[in-house]
Amino acid sequence: MVNPPSRKPRSDARRNRERILEAAKEAFTRSGANTSLDDIAKQAGVGPGTLYRNFPTREELLEAVYRTEVERLAAAERRFAETLPPVEALRAWMFLFVDYIATKQIIAPALNTLVGGHSKVFEASYAQVWEAIRALVARAIASGDIREDLDPLDLLRALIGVANVATSPDWQQSAKRLVDILVLGSRPQAGAG
Repeated sequence: MVNPPSRKPRSDARRNRERILEAAKEAFTRSGANTSLDDIAKQAGVGPGTLYRNFPTREELLEAVYRTEVERLAAAERRFAETLPPVEALRAWMFLFVDYIATKQIIAPALNTLVGGHSKVFEASYAQVWEAIRALVARAIASGDIREDLDPLDLLRALIGVANVATSPDWQQSAKRLVDILVLGSRPQAGAG
């Protein structure tokens, strides 16, 4: 027996899924990973059955939100590289990375608890994040906007460090100020070379 060709999801089904993911990200970030899934469905404007049909478990919803954030970061790198000058593309992407850190801080502990340890989701995301920052820094170095000895990981470490030592709810604002400091400090030194 031949299996029928797989169909793409209908546009309304795709929109429902996207609304669920966006509502879940907001709810998890605001109230934590144990937020009521029924409340997420309500916020997304769908019935609980639609949510559970797309995401049968909390773990699957958490993973999908996390993957979506990583995919947005990867897509943003390409979009910024095509539309912004190199140093501005790097700066804009780093602002998005701060938001990604905030989402990860909420979701990572829950995923680790649910799956009983380090998830392959995180391993796959690391490669995408690393490739995005590496490409943006390489482009900014090639344009002469950023010093040649800049290690892309140093930028990520600085932003993650702010998030890890944050004790106030406004740490994201501090991290975004740090982006400007990092970009300014990454400029080539006058007279160097």
